[in-house]
Amino acid sequence: MASALGRFAVPATTTSTTTGTTTTTHPSSDKTETAQQEQASILPLPAPREPWPRPYYIKDGLRRVTPYFYTYNTWCKERWRGLQLIEIFESEFRDRPIEYYRAAMESGQICVNGKVVGPHYVLKNGDLVSHTAHRHEPPVTAEPIAVIHEDDDMVVINKPSGVPVHPAGRYNFNSVVEIMKAERGPNFAPHPCNRLDRLTSGIMFIAKNPKGADRLGAQIFQRSVRKEYLARVVGRFPDGEVVCDQPILQISPKLGLNRVRANGKAARTVFKRLAYYPPSQKRDDEPAAAGQPPDAATQREDGRSRADEGYSIVRCLPLTGRTHQLRVHLQFLGHPIQNDPIYANRGVWGIDLGSNDPDASRNSDEDIIARLSRMGKDQVADAVAYYDEMVEDYHKKKAEKMSGEVCSVCKTPLYTDPGQHELSLWLHSLRYEDTEGAWSYTSPLPAWALPPEGTSGPTKVGGMEDLLSAARTSQVE
Repeated sequence: MASALGRFAVPATTTSTTTGTTTTTHPSSDKTETAQQEQASILPLPAPREPWPRPYYIKDGLRRVTPYFYTYNTWCKERWRGLQLIEIFESEFRDRPIEYYRAAMESGQICVNGKVVGPHYVLKNGDLVSHTAHRHEPPVTAEPIAVIHEDDDMVVINKPSGVPVHPAGRYNFNSVVEIMKAERGPNFAPHPCNRLDRLTSGIMFIAKNPKGADRLGAQIFQRSVRKEYLARVVGRFPDGEVVCDQPILQISPKLGLNRVRANGKAARTVFKRLAYYPPSQKRDDEPAAAGQPPDAATQREDGRSRADEGYSIVRCLPLTGRTHQLRVHLQFLGHPIQNDPIYANRGVWGIDLGSNDPDASRNSDEDIIARLSRMGKDQVADAVAYYDEMVEDYHKKKAEKMSGEVCSVCKTPLYTDPGQHELSLWLHSLRYEDTEGAWSYTSPLPAWALPPEGTSGPTKVGGMEDLLSAARTSQVE
């Protein structure tokens, strides 16, 4: 379903949109007729697909996108052949009422091969299904995409946290490639060469042309590139270099959830503490500082914060590339990323936060998945906000507590701005370097890794010699 949604379906934040009107030979319910009447004469057909310049504006520290009309297209999938158009939308795109889809098909907002066909049209191979919507994108941070290095073939950037790399799901223009295109002109064709999750910040390579992308891609494939990350974790991380070589297993493909398991894929990371900052004198029940997300992921059983443990800034050298490897290994070591809404959540993992449980004897995979699913359904927990699909449910459940305003064009409910847990994870891609020493790029430390006000601590990171030495030594052993 994810691939279909990514290319075609309207994001869940857009729970209503506009249509034109047309007649149909099939009877409509009262709800369908009402939807048509309310939405009549608003949709510009054909809808503009690429508004330029991009409709950005900055407000309250967030980059926002003025809602715009957009047409999603997808070719008929094999499983759709022989089914009625309304049947497909009813079974696969259930984020809207069936009355909305019926009205959209009758009006031409949803059409096939550019023609109004109505809800009972039977799809066949080669059909192109289009859906024109008034699209509302979530805001992202207004922090600029800083350039660390640029030449004729490559731009090395410092990606802000909370901004997806590619257009996907609810995000389109609020993505790294589209923001860079808006800044550099419509002829700029960015080619991202390495992957960072939406919430992760730090170094990214954006090739200007296929030649640059192929060159770096070959280096990464041949493992002739080293990378270092920085994480802010719960508690005082151990002294010296710490090597974690626990295998990692994906226990839920649907949720993208991983954990240390003996039957998982080989994974290896070297860690070293850069700094430790003890707890402040602020009481646990005092509110977090402005702009700082709450440590919802590090609560005691009584709901109070684990602030008495302080936190550490930890250097991370991944020697393999498993999904969520750094987050899972840090969790296993008992020092999860401090604001990680999934891997440091006691409501999901229990009092030990999933540490040192390679055989799942303390918490079975089924229990973990059930708890996470239950939190998403019943508690609208911070944990669910990490996954974009879960965020959609999060917003729907939260809507009653919002402003209650709707879009004047398409009647879409207008939600409040995202919280910090939806904009940041304290994990940063700090450094990339060629193993032969041909090049090396290091970003500045993110704000959350700098010493707290009134305290002293490191403001930059040295070389990787100690981490590499630990990696070689542990491999020999």
